[in-house]
Amino acid sequence: MDYKFVKYEKKGRIAYITLNRPEVMNAVHPPAHAELWNVWTDFRDDPDVWVAILTGAGEKAFSAGNDLKYQAEHSGDARAMQVKDPGGFGGTTYKFECFKPMIAAVNGFALGGGLEMALVCDIIIAADHARLGLPEPTVGLMAGAGGVHRLPRQLPLKLAMGMILSARPISAQEAYRIGLVNEVVPLKDLMSTAEKWANDILRCSPLSIRASKEAAMKGLGMPLEQALASNFWGQQVLRQSEDYIEGPKAFAEKRPPQWKGR
Repeated sequence: MDYKFVKYEKKGRIAYITLNRPEVMNAVHPPAHAELWNVWTDFRDDPDVWVAILTGAGEKAFSAGNDLKYQAEHSGDARAMQVKDPGGFGGTTYKFECFKPMIAAVNGFALGGGLEMALVCDIIIAADHARLGLPEPTVGLMAGAGGVHRLPRQLPLKLAMGMILSARPISAQEAYRIGLVNEVVPLKDLMSTAEKWANDILRCSPLSIRASKEAAMKGLGMPLEQALASNFWGQQVLRQSEDYIEGPKAFAEKRPPQWKGR
């Protein structure tokens, strides 16, 4: 499928998803939402790709979130404002279940929905000039695509509420200090760093990775004893897989494992 507002490439086991509206800081409007939904569902369902890297085109912005100018210009046009992404903002923030690893390579401003898309990802790498925040209250909105819920789950409550209620963006360095991002690097090293993380993940069994992510994410909402006693679907798949046999066998034979993802 040809995309106008998103670049989508697959190289080996890695899917590269690039928000491609640099003229508006990669803000997302309804047609872009629809494309992102198609891309994310394709990644989720393609057995040949195991990790995704999400970034933005250009050097200024990862994404400025919702395209407010487009919204204002089309406020009376219900068809133009129809969002075709059952998974929420850009396809991932609501009712989207994917246990493949997702990495955000934040190449500049990640504001509003831009930060919300990054928060969905499992790992965030930020360029050293990036700024992250939820400025929705300054324009009479709220971070309703998960920002007001995910941020307090990923940061200490007072730090999250400070960001939410002040609507002030923070620097990449501050985001790293408080644990919101995994690593801060110069822009020129951003994608290679994201790829290094992806390749480290790819050394592991893909079914082990998915089972681990599922257990970690679903277990967050459970008391510890319930989480420990739960037998998640991914664990069941893992135990019945060829990779479950291959891992110990490769270790015993002192060779790299040949993962099949089945």
